[in-house]
Amino acid sequence: MSDAGEDLAPDDALARLLSAYDTRGAVADELIDTDGNIRPVWLPLLDAIAGMSDDELAQRHARGEQYLADAGVYYRQYGADGATERVWPLSPMPVLIDETEWASIAAGLKQRADLLEDVCADLYGDNRLVAEGFLPATLVADNREWLRPLVGAVPRSGHFLHFLAFDIGRGPNGAWWVLSDRTQAPSGAGFSLENRIATTRIYQDLVSGIHLHRLAGFLRTFRDTLNAMRRADEGRVGIYTPGPMNDTYYEHAYIARYLGFQLLEGDDMVVRDGELMVRTVSGLVPVSVLWRRVDAVWGDPLELDERSTLGTPGMLSAVREGHVTMVNALGSGVLETRAFLAFIPRICQELRGEPLALPNIATWWCGQQREREYVKSNAERMTIGSAFETRMLFDSEDVAIFRGNDPALDRERVAAWIESRRGALVGQEAVTLSTTPAFDGSRLVPRPMTLRVFLARTPDGWEVMPGGFARIGRSSSTRLAMQRGGSAADVWIVSRTPVSTETMMAGPKTPFVRQAVGPLPSRAADNLYWLGRYVERAEHTARLSRAYHARLGEEGPLLEAIREALRAVGSEPDGRFAGGTADALSSAAHAAAAIRDRFSVDGWNALNDLSKTVVSLKRTAAPGDDMANALGVILRKLNGFAGLVHENMYRLTGWHFLTVGRALERATALLNLLIMFADPDAPDGALDVAIEVGDATMTHRRRYAMGATRETVVDLLALDPLNPRAVITQLLSIEEHVSNLPGSASYRPASAVQRAALKARTGLAIETPDTLDTEALERVRVEVAGLSKHLAATYFP
Repeated sequence: MSDAGEDLAPDDALARLLSAYDTRGAVADELIDTDGNIRPVWLPLLDAIAGMSDDELAQRHARGEQYLADAGVYYRQYGADGATERVWPLSPMPVLIDETEWASIAAGLKQRADLLEDVCADLYGDNRLVAEGFLPATLVADNREWLRPLVGAVPRSGHFLHFLAFDIGRGPNGAWWVLSDRTQAPSGAGFSLENRIATTRIYQDLVSGIHLHRLAGFLRTFRDTLNAMRRADEGRVGIYTPGPMNDTYYEHAYIARYLGFQLLEGDDMVVRDGELMVRTVSGLVPVSVLWRRVDAVWGDPLELDERSTLGTPGMLSAVREGHVTMVNALGSGVLETRAFLAFIPRICQELRGEPLALPNIATWWCGQQREREYVKSNAERMTIGSAFETRMLFDSEDVAIFRGNDPALDRERVAAWIESRRGALVGQEAVTLSTTPAFDGSRLVPRPMTLRVFLARTPDGWEVMPGGFARIGRSSSTRLAMQRGGSAADVWIVSRTPVSTETMMAGPKTPFVRQAVGPLPSRAADNLYWLGRYVERAEHTARLSRAYHARLGEEGPLLEAIREALRAVGSEPDGRFAGGTADALSSAAHAAAAIRDRFSVDGWNALNDLSKTVVSLKRTAAPGDDMANALGVILRKLNGFAGLVHENMYRLTGWHFLTVGRALERATALLNLLIMFADPDAPDGALDVAIEVGDATMTHRRRYAMGATRETVVDLLALDPLNPRAVITQLLSIEEHVSNLPGSASYRPASAVQRAALKARTGLAIETPDTLDTEALERVRVEVAGLSKHLAATYFP
């Protein structure tokens, strides 16, 4: 058979594409209906794909993967060897659903969202559901996510739930079921956007011909809703994240950048007089809406889990006093309890007077005799102990949960029994996941899937994201979680008529407003400052290392002096790649990761490229000239990264901190260099090393009509304001940028940082090459080091 789809007749090409698509068995499929026909919504895309050659398909798939790599989309995977960052595993075949069917799904999920709001309000209010027997008391009272300190506390917004996710799946009869409720801190909305962008890159010439509902309008509406929930004093909106080590931290940073909200960690906030405040370089500022991505029990170590290092002491008091709106409310995670699924149908009938429009998968609570006997008779006579809870679901993340106090309980046997069914019992029927097309090479094969759908509360009620993301199994098994090798696919909701092209941008009739930029959190400023320092430290260490390897065959006092200088910056000169450079770049990457929401994609990719280059050269470069050349490559990339950040970074407060950090580190490095290599007792050739490491060899030749002397070297590297690397130039830069930091207005008395910068600069400016001896250089170095202490005390408390 030909390898090029376009060489085949259309019907033959489609048959070739689906030649491995076997849907036999009692499993529903998204592509093939119960009559064995292709669902109409898929045909335009399938016909287009069938006409592509294998090479074209591979190129398209690579285009999507390249976008994800360039954008830095990742998730953190945990294993026996610790945590590693993995590129987001995109399945290049989207899941297509007709908008008519989607409307039915959306209506069912809206009903469920309202129901869960009512349940949460009852659990923290009248508690009628427990009192009247609709929920077992122990299921609530013993639940870690039911927060007793918040009983009776009414959310300032009037609602407990604002942003929800539901995992849903289709059963063998074609009906959709709710597999789980995500009310705590639902993840995935940002990844859904990235899936859409990457998939659109793959099929960019086809999307325009498909009436595809967009996702941006959903998030724009939710952004506007959160902004409208702020207090009258314009308290900020923040996204509360556990930090860079969280498995979905990328999404937290992406959503914060996409929506224009501050990304905050627990240490960024403090409670003052019952009000939640953000520590910024301009002082404390209130935050009145917090979209949290942290489990509630970690939110306040004073009243909840005292072991928490992610929370803010006193946060619950700010919630109780109505100073902050939590999205979702602290304590709403109790609704994720799997056993609740057993009671939701009856509760819906009681509270709403109607059945669930979109039922959840069958679950039995085995804490009562009647339910225990039912499971015994319908589950191959399993041994079930007293006070035992079981869940029979086909959710891949957690197939079964058991809890019991009967020593005779054969838990392993029960777990094995449920795992062997890979499903949930609905009466006496085992329900398995529906399948959807996924690529295996250039052919489509059926793979199990679930959908995650997102809902946001708006002033007009719940709005459903027209899409979401699908988790796709790696094989015919139901192992869907990405931690276990699964992948993610975009979900296309397709209309038969043109749809609106909504974006995040304001409409053309919206008045022009240049929005004020919020104050910079102290933690972000601190990381930007140290990012500048670490990058400059890496460059200085690389220059020292290059000078060392270029002279590696010349043993003597000069080489030993360079070794000593390298040890002083934490780099052991043992003939291998300079560890100090790699360590500094690793620290720079760590600082950049902590401010991912403020760091450009190009800057992040450039830093990653640097790190990869270092790893590669450490393996391949040999000591001596080969290593010196390799370090030259590192230096060129370092300068490219620095130029990229300097030229492209918006001139806000963060840029000033970054530049101050870089200038201070460069001044310190040059002063250390001069103290060691311009000292009268330094070995022969030391002055040439100082000029080389100071990147001023050519300038020295042009500037001075003589060979290097201590006076010329000190003048060029310390005192010449025309030399962009000179110490005096760095101090001038620090003085200028410090004057633009908060609290340094011209009409105010000089701040402690300004006074320290002025003292260091004038103390150096009055020196001459003759008077700037080693003792004077030491004095300047102490004053420059003091600048960092003043900055930390003033802005990084």
